[in-house]
Amino acid sequence: MKYIFLNLKRFDISPARGGVNRLYPMDRWGAGIVRATQDALRGYAGARFVMFFPEAHLLGARAALEAPVAVELGCQGVCAGDTAPGGNFGAFTGARTGNAARELGCSWALIGHCEERVRKLSLLSLAGVTGAAAAQAVNRALGQEVRAAQAAGLSVLYCVGERMEERPSWREVLSDQLAQGLDGADMGRVVLGYEPVWSIGPGRTPADARCIRETARWVKSRMGGLPVVYGGGLKLENAGMLAGIGEIDGGLIALTRFSGEIGFYPDEFLQIVEAYLGH
Repeated sequence: MKYIFLNLKRFDISPARGGVNRLYPMDRWGAGIVRATQDALRGYAGARFVMFFPEAHLLGARAALEAPVAVELGCQGVCAGDTAPGGNFGAFTGARTGNAARELGCSWALIGHCEERVRKLSLLSLAGVTGAAAAQAVNRALGQEVRAAQAAGLSVLYCVGERMEERPSWREVLSDQLAQGLDGADMGRVVLGYEPVWSIGPGRTPADARCIRETARWVKSRMGGLPVVYGGGLKLENAGMLAGIGEIDGGLIALTRFSGEIGFYPDEFLQIVEAYLGH
């Protein structure tokens, strides 16, 4: 089984406000992306496609799904608490709970993305908590979210990865992220995303096939063969290389265009999918 995950981040904001949405008006954005891709995605046997939308677009995306359904929907994180019969009936102002995501049409949650880890670390730094203590606190907080998502019936794409300063001790960093973040999780409903944070972004050297293969092999040996997708960005430029790494079970796509009018474009997304799965 191959997994293609699409993380649409906040790509719904117009260029006039600093965003990259040149596709559709806000009220049709989620539905437009689903409609532009679902027919083509039905043609790939042995692959699962999951799109992680900002919450505002999930209802529109769900309404656009047509049978036979080729796309699964996901949310970008969940609250560690949730509603329960006879318990908390909804006091979660500002939070997206797993149960709320399920009722919006989600079957997946994206947890532990490097951007989410950075936000949590920044909050801890305001209290003077930094270094290993902060990293482990973030891992444990993400573990709460993984368990909450699964309790609501969601499968989880759980991202792990080391920063530049952690590169010399990457095995220890990933080991902590895996052990603490997946403590008590149902491993049958987890896919792992490896994000080499040190290689992501303008001016950085992308991780090569040897590095990705070595890391994925090590992670799988630690985690009983769980699926591992490349979370550092599946792109047209690296799709062939990633397709040749047997230890990798898919990829995470975000932007499809990185110069000119940068952003996400459905036709370019489909080109990346074909370049990867067509090999």
